[in-house]
Amino acid sequence: MQERKVGSLGLKVSAVGLGCMGMSEFYGPSSDADQIKVIQKAIDLGVTLLDTADMYGPFTNEVLVGKAIKGRRDEVVLATKFGNSRGENGEFLGVRGDPEYVRKSCDASLLRLGVDTIDLYYQHRVDTKVPIEETIGAMSELVEAGKVRYIGMSEAAPSTLRRAHGTFPITALQTEYSLWSRDPEEEILATVKELGIGFVAYSPLGRGFLTGQIKSIDDLDASDTRRNHPRFQGKNFNKNLELVEKVSDIARAKGVTPAQLALAWVLAQSSEIVAIPGTRNIDRLEENVKAASITLDKEELAAIDQVFPRGATVGERYPSMDSVNK
Repeated sequence: MQERKVGSLGLKVSAVGLGCMGMSEFYGPSSDADQIKVIQKAIDLGVTLLDTADMYGPFTNEVLVGKAIKGRRDEVVLATKFGNSRGENGEFLGVRGDPEYVRKSCDASLLRLGVDTIDLYYQHRVDTKVPIEETIGAMSELVEAGKVRYIGMSEAAPSTLRRAHGTFPITALQTEYSLWSRDPEEEILATVKELGIGFVAYSPLGRGFLTGQIKSIDDLDASDTRRNHPRFQGKNFNKNLELVEKVSDIARAKGVTPAQLALAWVLAQSSEIVAIPGTRNIDRLEENVKAASITLDKEELAAIDQVFPRGATVGERYPSMDSVNK
């Protein structure tokens, strides 16, 4: 597995990591025992970056990841997040970034994960009610206390990221980035490069849409939250499917899967971008990992850009965009 640096402070991870969110929630039912096998297989294949968050489950995904890495802690870079506050019954309570909440959330995550240190601790969403300097200041105290090695942010706007980085070095920015979510190209990618901040692309497969495996909304479980996403609904779905079919044609011509082509495209945008596709299936995991060794030449990248240009996707990324890009 190819290794890439994340930021300028020394953190290195596998080019393809593993997003663990869907193992516990959002994409339909799953078995913890099966998901532990997926995580452990990922480590066997050279995946070092595991991504979770306290809100996934809620709270249960960190426990799952903790069980999976027991006895193998030194083989992984463990990333988790705080900021999207949820109740024990799963209700969403809003975004919090106050120092007390930061400290409390970190301690709770350490306990659930069963570890002494979190390698990369993200602010999951920016709390606009709290000055970013206060949130980052509290996170820097976690680094000084040895509870966290590096800190990151998720879905932060360039101006917020600059203020945060001026308070304490930000190692990574995690933001949605894929062929069908190319917003970071407008300003974010240039900003992180200027500041020496790593970029971690979540949902690099467009929440599974870019795999070409989803042909109808009925391919999703009845409890799958993607059914409520604008891009998966009605005319939006049909138009987005047409885009994916064009990319699939290019993938077939190259002898790779649509998912592998989509991942290879993300990795080709910069040698310092890391992708964290999620999966609950070992076959799909192996497919994703192989994407790290696929190279795309200028002609292939141009062909992809021609059939799937920036802004071509129809529909908003989320049912509500209130909590992103702040």
